[in-house]
Amino acid sequence: QLQLVESGGGLVQAGDSLSLSCAASGRTFDHYGLGWFRQAPGKEREFVAAITWNGFSTKYVDSVKGRFTISRDNAKNAVDLQMNGLKPEDTAIYYCAAGPFTSTRTGDYIYWGQGTQVTVSS
Repeated sequence: QLQLVESGGGLVQAGDSLSLSCAASGRTFDHYGLGWFRQAPGKEREFVAAITWNGFSTKYVDSVKGRFTISRDNAKNAVDLQMNGLKPEDTAIYYCAAGPFTSTRTGDYIYWGQGTQVTVSS
């Protein structure tokens, strides 16, 4: 089992920045691809960003490219999501996830955190 715990969410204004962190424990962290997903009220959970086990490759949904940055520190068992230029449409619960490879699909991830709320006011 790999336990994931997100932190860093909150209420911000449009244009502000926020940094989310996800701390992992329980298994060897650096075996897994990691992803961030989000779910807004009434919508399906959607892919935001992902990073390979070694941090050499990243993927982003088009709507966050140039604004969000995913990074990981295997020594600290942590993955971060730096969010700049936040927009009201970024409002959602943000989840980190771990799986055997890097993917944009929720079904490819095995372990999930409990989520952290991000609210962006206009």
